[in-house]
Amino acid sequence: MSKATSEAPVFQVDTPWYQGLQEFALRAAVSKLLPMRFLYKKPASTRAARKGRLQIEIVSHCWRYSHLHAYQLSSLVEHPPQDVDVTMTVYYADEDQATAQLLDFFATKEVSNVTWNWQRLPAPELFRRAIGRNKSALATTADWVWFADCDLIFGAGCLDGLADSLQGCSGMLYFPAEERITTLLSGDSPMLQAAREPKVVQVDESDFKLRKLERAVGAYQIVHGDVCREIGYCNDVAAYQRPTDRWKKTFEDRAYRWIMGTHGETVEVPSIYRIRHIEKGRYHGSKAMTSMRQSIRQRHDSNKTED
Repeated sequence: MSKATSEAPVFQVDTPWYQGLQEFALRAAVSKLLPMRFLYKKPASTRAARKGRLQIEIVSHCWRYSHLHAYQLSSLVEHPPQDVDVTMTVYYADEDQATAQLLDFFATKEVSNVTWNWQRLPAPELFRRAIGRNKSALATTADWVWFADCDLIFGAGCLDGLADSLQGCSGMLYFPAEERITTLLSGDSPMLQAAREPKVVQVDESDFKLRKLERAVGAYQIVHGDVCREIGYCNDVAAYQRPTDRWKKTFEDRAYRWIMGTHGETVEVPSIYRIRHIEKGRYHGSKAMTSMRQSIRQRHDSNKTED
């Protein structure tokens, strides 16, 4: 099964010469160094405050992280929602055979109140995460869309609790008040090794510690369906809707929140877990370069204090 190593394939993509300049300008604008906010449509100020049985769509991307994504999909099998209808949308590419095999395996699992929705993309489109997220945002029929990472785990009562918390809410963007996280795991950790082949897997909750969240981030963006259908996901930001040759850092997530004009509001989401891992699917280049990046990440993590 594939691992996130330096052997990640690199694809040839025709990129406009000004792509880098556009991305630089956008990052400067989001950091309030350039006045560009007026160029992009902000969502309407009023939205439906829906109550009753809600529909939630979860949108994940998976590139060479099948051993992490197995835990996310397994959590829906192990803890099926009762009072909310969930669509689990996953974007993937054929070149990642391990993820394709994982999705084939879970497609055979019938889970109450869960609809599997696998979306295959050409790899260069998968690598720019805003492309898939934008497709889902514009097409969704859900009341709420959770733009997630594939290393999140929805524990017992997680999605039912979220649906309860969202009753009558009309804000644009919400995020969990807290999460439970692992230490920074290496690829040979027992947890990750246990999911190297397609199967239903479970975590040991004692491996996670509680962490408070202060604002929405890329994995924790629960967006009102009306907002998604109106502005997509950076739909008007051309630089973030172009394919790329390898997995890119997701600067578009910050741009999305900048366009909405909010860092989000907290919402109670019980039993949400996140696996933290040192190996990055987007790493490319020599083994020495990959090792250096991993060492830097470990050092940065050890010096970081949790909120």
